[in-house]
Amino acid sequence: MICLRPFRPHRAFSLKHSAVVWAVLGVAVAGCSRKSEKPLENTKAHVAFLQKAVSADVAEVRAGLPEGAKHLTGLFEKDARPSEDLPAVRDALEKARGKVQDLRVAKSTFFALVDPKGQVLRNDQEQDLMAGKNIFASFPKLKQALAGKYVETSGAMPEAAGVKGADGQWVAAHPISVGGKIPGLYVTGWSWSSYAYRLENSLRSELRGALSSEHDKLPLVYVYVVVADAAYGAPVSPQVNATAILEQKPLTKLKDGVFATTLEITDRQFTLAVGKTDALGPDVGVAVLRSET
Repeated sequence: MICLRPFRPHRAFSLKHSAVVWAVLGVAVAGCSRKSEKPLENTKAHVAFLQKAVSADVAEVRAGLPEGAKHLTGLFEKDARPSEDLPAVRDALEKARGKVQDLRVAKSTFFALVDPKGQVLRNDQEQDLMAGKNIFASFPKLKQALAGKYVETSGAMPEAAGVKGADGQWVAAHPISVGGKIPGLYVTGWSWSSYAYRLENSLRSELRGALSSEHDKLPLVYVYVVVADAAYGAPVSPQVNATAILEQKPLTKLKDGVFATTLEITDRQFTLAVGKTDALGPDVGVAVLRSET
C-alpha cells in the first residue's frame, strides 16, 4: 500500500472524473490509516504481554520469600552470630534460594540478610557492594517487616544499581522468626534497569517465536520501566528514548488502562504504548517502543 499525498484535480476534470479520483484516494487513505494503526495495536499487545509477566514475577517473590526465610533461621541458632561468620551467611542465602522453587526462578538481582538496625550483613552476589550499608536509609518502609509482616516498596540504593549512574530498585522483605523474636530480615529485589533488560529480552523472545518464516523481520523494540517521573531502560538503551517517553507524561494519560501514541525519535518512527503495573506499585508502569524494520 502506497500512502498518497492529497490530490487536487485539474479544473478541466469533470465532476464525474473528480468523484472517481477521490473515491480511489479514499480507499488509499483508509488503507494507510489501517496500516498505521496495526503497529500501534501490536505495541499495546506487547504491553499487555509484559504486564502479565510482571504480575507473575512479583507473585514468585510473594510466594517464595516467606518460605526462604524459614531456611535462614539456622543462622541465628548457632553460637556465632551471623555478623561474625559472613561466608556462612552467603552460603545460607544460596541454599535458601535453591530450596524454594519460586525463588530459584525469581528475577531478583540480589538476596540479602539484614539485621534489625537495617545493616546489610551479606548478599548472595560475588561482589557484594551492599554489605555494611543501611538498607532502611534507601527503603524506609522495609522497617515495617520488623513488626512481623511481608513488605514491598521501591527506592534507590546506589550499591544495588544495575548500571552506572541513575537507577532504582523494587524490593521486598520478610521477617526471620526465631523463638518469637525477629533477629533479621530476608530481603530481595531487582534494579529497574536490570528488570527492564529482562522484560525486553522476554518480549524479543516472544516476537521471534511468533515469526511465520525465517525471512520475516523482527521489529525494533525497547522496553522501559516508568517510575513516577523517571524511566529506566536496559543498560544499552538510548537515553533519548527515555526522555521522549517521559515527555508524554504517559501515566497521567491512561485510557482504558493504557496510553498509546506515535513518536519520531532521532528521525525514526516509533509507536509507544504504556500500561500500569500495579504489582510493582501505584506509580509504576511498563513502556514499549516499537519501530518497523
